[in-house]
Amino acid sequence: MPETTPLRVAIVGAGIAGLGAAIALQKHDGIDVQLYERAHQLQEIGASIALGPNGMRTLERLGVHEALEDDVAFRNKSGRPMVYRHWKTNEVVSVDHHRGKVEYRHQTARYYRPHLQQALLAHIDPSRIHTGKAFAAVEELHHQGDDTLLVSFADGSTVTADVLLGADGINSAVRRSFVPSSAPKWTGWVAFRSVFDAKLVEHIPGVLEEANHWWGHDRTFFASRLGRDLFTVVGGWHGDPDAHAGSPYQASTWNSDGDVAVLREYYKDWHPVVRQMIDASPYTRLYPNTFASSLESWVHGGGRVTYAGDAAHAHGGAFAAGGSLALDDAYAFALAIFHVYPPGSAHKPGEAGIRTALGLYEQTRKAHTDRVLSTVREGNKKKVESLGRTETDEQLRRRMSDRADPAWIHEHDVEAAFAQAVEREGKTPTAEQARL
Repeated sequence: MPETTPLRVAIVGAGIAGLGAAIALQKHDGIDVQLYERAHQLQEIGASIALGPNGMRTLERLGVHEALEDDVAFRNKSGRPMVYRHWKTNEVVSVDHHRGKVEYRHQTARYYRPHLQQALLAHIDPSRIHTGKAFAAVEELHHQGDDTLLVSFADGSTVTADVLLGADGINSAVRRSFVPSSAPKWTGWVAFRSVFDAKLVEHIPGVLEEANHWWGHDRTFFASRLGRDLFTVVGGWHGDPDAHAGSPYQASTWNSDGDVAVLREYYKDWHPVVRQMIDASPYTRLYPNTFASSLESWVHGGGRVTYAGDAAHAHGGAFAAGGSLALDDAYAFALAIFHVYPPGSAHKPGEAGIRTALGLYEQTRKAHTDRVLSTVREGNKKKVESLGRTETDEQLRRRMSDRADPAWIHEHDVEAAFAQAVEREGKTPTAEQARL
């Protein structure tokens, strides 16, 4: 390639969004993509994670085929994305369906989060990943015809880049450096999660075959098999985040120790199947749910800085869509960069080209994720408003049956959305630009 100076893309955060973007961008010989992670080693914390058909298709587009295998990804035996059961009777009240044409390998799947991260990491040159790099600041540098960014880290080191992607999670330091008011707030919900050997629940009829979501009047319970013979249970506690007396979980932190005895107390009146799964859980950990309002714009830093994953849309994990949204963000970001800088191009894009790329990325993703945020915010509001109210069994069953169909989230077509964004700009993408 004649061009000797590559397009330098710095990604802050080596979670799902950051890894996905790096996998895509490193395919371009003219792009130097580097990942900066605050942790001193890449050891993903968390429990289970789900990917809908959109996330599964994006994994395939990125070439992470092993993550689609049954060994690591659990799919419901029925092929349904989710089964909803009554808290007291255990009967199936409702189910979700895949609405479009969804092949088996793209059906909704559930993972142990570290397994998914390991699959993504296997596709990245380790020399591109720099740990112990907590983001501190970014500054625009203006040179003669060659503006760049200076990214600083807490350890005193700096790097220069042409583009900065903040993929550093729901508490994104990159996002807050431009929008200080964007810190997420607790929704009043804390999840009790655990992952353990599936053999501990194999004596409980039916629980290893389907991902099930039990609904009660004031809380829910989720359980599913995961890849590699693991199993997860997720309980929860709901309260008013603005209660003057505070809450027992208001100060809890992500992945902190919980108490299985407390979890048992919360579900002591539920169906024996639920109680048996909790009794089988060797531990539980706390995950407070947080939410932040949508950003006015995803593009900052003179048109050179943008965000992906929870850093872009801190939606709090509702609809189990966070992983797929992150992967689609990563893929759309790469599509937008490739649009202004196709493989084989002799010259990297300048300021105008970078601004065009980040603008296309925002147009591709923001309207969709804003809709997700709005839907989640309304759901959180209704949950808080319902606290203390009496609900009849008939009302509960109606609420379960009349719930919103999440297929618009889980079967979203990011490639079609990108093509539409390009068309709105008056330029038709080439086949290579429309698909990596």
